[in-house]
Amino acid sequence: MKIWLSIVCSFILFFAFPPTVWAFCGFYVAKADASLYNQASQVIIARDGNRTILTMSNDYQGDVKDFALVVPVPTVLQKEQVKVGNKTIMDKLDAFSAPRLVEYFDEDPCMPEVYLRPAPATAQAESTSRNRVPAGGLGVTIESRFSVGEYDILILSAKESDGLEIWLTQNGYQIPPGASQLLQPYIRQNMKFFVAKVNLKEFANTGSQFLRPLMIAYNSPRFMLPIRLGMVNAQTEQDLLIYILSPKGQAEVTNYRMVKLPTDNEIPTFVKQEFGDFYKSLFATAHRRAGRRVAFLEYAWDISSCDPCSTEPPTYEELKEAGVFWLDGAIERPVPPLPRPSDRPMMPRVFAKGNVFITRIHVRYTRDTFPEDLAFKETPNQNFFQGRYVIRHPFKGKITCTAGRKYVQSLPRRFEQEAQTLARLTNWDIQEIRRKMAIAAK
Repeated sequence: MKIWLSIVCSFILFFAFPPTVWAFCGFYVAKADASLYNQASQVIIARDGNRTILTMSNDYQGDVKDFALVVPVPTVLQKEQVKVGNKTIMDKLDAFSAPRLVEYFDEDPCMPEVYLRPAPATAQAESTSRNRVPAGGLGVTIESRFSVGEYDILILSAKESDGLEIWLTQNGYQIPPGASQLLQPYIRQNMKFFVAKVNLKEFANTGSQFLRPLMIAYNSPRFMLPIRLGMVNAQTEQDLLIYILSPKGQAEVTNYRMVKLPTDNEIPTFVKQEFGDFYKSLFATAHRRAGRRVAFLEYAWDISSCDPCSTEPPTYEELKEAGVFWLDGAIERPVPPLPRPSDRPMMPRVFAKGNVFITRIHVRYTRDTFPEDLAFKETPNQNFFQGRYVIRHPFKGKITCTAGRKYVQSLPRRFEQEAQTLARLTNWDIQEIRRKMAIAAK
């Protein structure tokens, strides 16, 4: 099957039982990463000022000889601005920022101590805040030509979209019918086209079964991501995960509504075994209720720490692989590892120079719902946010006090609230939820 790939086709102070306020701690047990989606493209954008380093992950399935990547870019790129990246850093950022499931275990309600829990997570977060060659009569010009790793690269400019589509087809690029309609807006903006094909001999020399990511670096005041070309032959909705790395704070989508994912909800314990299905249903429900033409914030955090942690934070070297260029000259001073319970935050790495803040944005789009490319802006907002879901196991020991009996009497109401919350988040049948909760309780 021949597939056209664009940039995204590759791309508390408590007594007894007061209302619970959970901070960002707990035992991490599961995450909702890109593997949940059959057609999830991933992009890393490292951005400071007008300088951008963009990493595009190629999730291409098919014969590599049919691979074609066409990406609108704001300037003519030269060989030194393009390199082959490492897929493992994409996987690392995905795992680090993915929505997560955590679990708690109720303590003995008959214990007389007063329990001191951390302040609510939002308070914690806010207090922490930081050589031209003519190409016939089709109006196409080859601005630059070079090879990087297993890719042969052309940088093209064009005067009209029909000519560009014809030129690409005549030169062996597998372009689906109708591409010219989506190429035209980029030509009007005087953008160039980054075109990649696989050099089969070089690909064989890599010994890999998969195409590696491509990284491009450029300077431009435009902070945007072209997604429309990825819709040319899309038959269904596409999922796009964007990891924006900035020295300032959160990045925001400026031309579509951006909303936070539902978070900090207590849900039934059986969801631990079904977290992938839970999260897919939650996202689909939230996406539909928000009107579909929205971008979801799934994670925003200083990248040197996490709470709870689904994986170790990226190292200095891994951040450099992700395109973070403003840490050049920095010295990583990791905090000495100390024994810690698994429900505690990881000790942050300390950089002698610079800061890295990660924003994870999830977009589910079609040609109709997202008629424009994504535009972003950097902000100084360093409030922390994560998609986080809680399961709380009831105390199973012997009850020997009045407070304990009150605790037992309160459980049915708590369980019913968890069931209703799950039904609201996922649109799952409430009776089926109650049935599974009863089975899990046995």
